[in-house]
Formats: sequence, C-alpha cells, structure tokens
Amino acid sequence: MLKIIKNVSVYTPEFIGKKDILLCDDKIAKIDDFIPIPPKEFYEVEVIDASEKYLLPGFIDLHVHIIGGGGEGGYITRTPEIQFSKITTYGVTTVIGLLGTDGTTRSLQSLLAKCRALEEEGINALNWTGCYQFPTRTITDSSRDDIILIDKIIGIGEIAIADTRGSKPNEEDIERLALECRVGGLLSGKSGVLHIHVGDDKEGILSLIRIISESPVLAKNMLPTHINRNENLLHQGVEYINKGGYLDLTTGIYRTENDKESIDASMALKYLLENGCSIEHVTMSSDSNGSMPLFNAQGELEDIGVGSIESNIIEFRKMINRFNIPIEKALMPFTINPAKILRLKHIGEIKIDKQADLIIMNKDLSIDYVICKGKTLVKNGDPIKFGVFEQK
Repeated sequence: MLKIIKNVSVYTPEFIGKKDILLCDDKIAKIDDFIPIPPKEFYEVEVIDASEKYLLPGFIDLHVHIIGGGGEGGYITRTPEIQFSKITTYGVTTVIGLLGTDGTTRSLQSLLAKCRALEEEGINALNWTGCYQFPTRTITDSSRDDIILIDKIIGIGEIAIADTRGSKPNEEDIERLALECRVGGLLSGKSGVLHIHVGDDKEGILSLIRIISESPVLAKNMLPTHINRNENLLHQGVEYINKGGYLDLTTGIYRTENDKESIDASMALKYLLENGCSIEHVTMSSDSNGSMPLFNAQGELEDIGVGSIESNIIEFRKMINRFNIPIEKALMPFTINPAKILRLKHIGEIKIDKQADLIIMNKDLSIDYVICKGKTLVKNGDPIKFGVFEQK
C-alpha cells in the first residue's frame, strides 16, 4: 500500500522544511515539495494530512529489558517483560534487548525468542549477548561466535563495571571483550560494540579512558551507559568523549527526593555540550523494564522501581522546552547517532530508500502517528496494533 504524508515539517533529523513524503510498502520512496495524489483507479493510497505537524525518524532505544530484569530485592522484585504497544505508543520503532543483573533465571535464549516475537508483531528488534557477570553468558561457545552466527545479536552487553552487582572485570578483561566484539563485528559486518553498565563506584569509567588512550581503535567498540548516574561519572564522560569515545545517557535515571545524585539525561546532555563534547558521540536509552534499585552506603536495598520507555519522550521534550536545545540536536541521541554507532544503516534518518520508521508529532510535542516499516501502529496518539496477548 502507498501512503502520502502531506504538508509536514520534516526533521531528518536536520530540518528540511515542509514536504510531502511518499511511502511505498516499508520504504521512503520520495520526498518533495509537492506529491500529487493519484486517482483512485490507479492504486489505493492512504493520505495523511500533517499540516502544522512535525515528521521525525522513529526512536531507537538501544537498552531495553524486553523480557524484564531486576530481582535485587528477591523473586518478588523481578520486573515484567515489555508489551508491544507500550513500545510504540512512545515513538520507539527499534529496540535492542538485553539481560542485566540476572543471567540465571533470565536466559539469552528467551531474550532471542522475545526479540523475534517483537519483530513479527511489527517493530525492529535486536539483542546484546551477555549479562552483568564476567565471564559472561553466551548462546554459542563464545561471545564472538554469538555476534558472527546469530543474526539478531550485534554486540556484548550489558557487562557491569564499577558495581557490586557485577564481577568487577579488570582492565585487561574489558579490553579483551572489546576486541572480541571488534573481531566479531569485522567478520559479520555488524557494529561489534561492547555495551557497558557503569555503576556508582568512584572508579567509574577511568579504565575505559585508559583503554581508548592506548588503543584508540577501540573507541568505536565500547559504549558505556548510565553516565548520568552522578556528577563524578558525568565529568569523566567529558574526558571520555574528548578522547574519541562514545557514551549513552539513561533517560530512566533522573533526580528524585530519594535519589539526589542522579542527573536528568536532558540536563546531562546540556552539560556535555557546554563542555565541548560532540553530540554525535552521545546516545540516549531508557533502561525500560529494568529495575531501578536504590542502595544505601552499606549496600542495603532501600527502594526499587521499574524503568519506563516513556522516559525517552519525556527527556526529549525537556531538552527542547526546558534547555532550549533545537529539535534537530534533541533528535540525534535517539535516531541517527545510535544508527551510526550500531551500523543500522536502514534506519535512523528520513531519506529516500530508508525504512519508513516515522513519528508524526503535534506542535506541542505530543505523538499523533507512529509508523514502522510503512505500517501505522499508533494513530491520534493511541495504539491501533497490539501484541498477541495484550488487552486492547
């Protein structure tokens, strides 16, 4: 089926003005100032009048616990898996699933099955292999083989450093894993990225800074996350980017009455930009459906919550409305940046022959339509496509 989106202000993420967009099946077929509507006898065409609206690329969330996570407070605190419409309602058209603390009662096999289910339901889904622990979990005999032989696996993650819930891999261990990713990526044509969970120990990402200082080629093969966990880590993030590294801010981490250390992702991005960091080296992700535990100084669990994928769109709006970051820049950590870092060449931009993964957004930044692979999943802000077992 053909779709024509009319009179819409297009951010590719770069703003290119008001355009008409022709979608043919799952691809963007044409972008022009005016595209005529063909006669009905020619072919069935759906026309969407998007006057006074924005057209944006669909969001890529590279850190989602698609089968749930958590468990730091016992079995009762294991978080639920994510539902299809909860992803699409908030403008996300691509998710990358992963395990976290629990690589025992959660398995990579189950993660892969959920990934394939989400793909069948209508979005793009990929996976990281591994979990917090080191040596980490795999499906085949090695992480490298997982990357090379399993189509959905793009890298290793999330391996935990600077966190008492991880195995405290040393600098050589981390570098070895990054090299495994690099070689796996070279042999499979994938990104081969090591995705690293960073806890709140004072060491932070100093080991990663030393690694890319000595081996600059590995800067593109490591992506530490949760860098807005505290000010110390964010300061280290400035040095890491300025040495050529890439990092991920977590939209699901934000300052609250109970957590005064964390920094909202929108504020963290503003800080990075003010300190000379290239926005092209920053991604944002939600940590959705992972647990959000709060430990005291003695390591005792005081509180626990669950991440929501809605946090992406919340921080996107805050960047624009509160911190006056232009839409073009606010889009980059959710779209073109993760697409480039993870070598997802068919998504992340609005261009001819790219996949038709799109958000139509109202001027107040509320979501009107979400389209993935050319099919409408959200209309008038409400989901119209649901997972098999979802309550409609």
